[in-house]
Amino acid sequence: MCGTENRSQLPLAAASGCSCCSTEAAPSPTAAAGATTVEFAVDGLTCGHCVQTVEKAVSAVDGVESASVDLVPGGRSRLRVQGTVDAAVMREAVTAAGYTFAGI
Repeated sequence: MCGTENRSQLPLAAASGCSCCSTEAAPSPTAAAGATTVEFAVDGLTCGHCVQTVEKAVSAVDGVESASVDLVPGGRSRLRVQGTVDAAVMREAVTAAGYTFAGI
């Protein structure tokens, strides 16, 4: 169960979702000069807490400068990763966080 004191305001990609998410837009991360951005599909995310969990897990990987998720509750969400990225390592980070890595 997540505590309300540590929640971040995260956007939803659709109007529906769980009650712990905000529909207000969060600031986008800025890319460092020359950074590579790679997108992956992730299944199983339903709320802002899920997004935060995946972003935190992926951001901890060596070579990742930033990670952000476009949430699609009940659908396939998009994970954007900036930096030096290996798909196998991203799969491991996402699955270790408890979600399904659906590929590039």
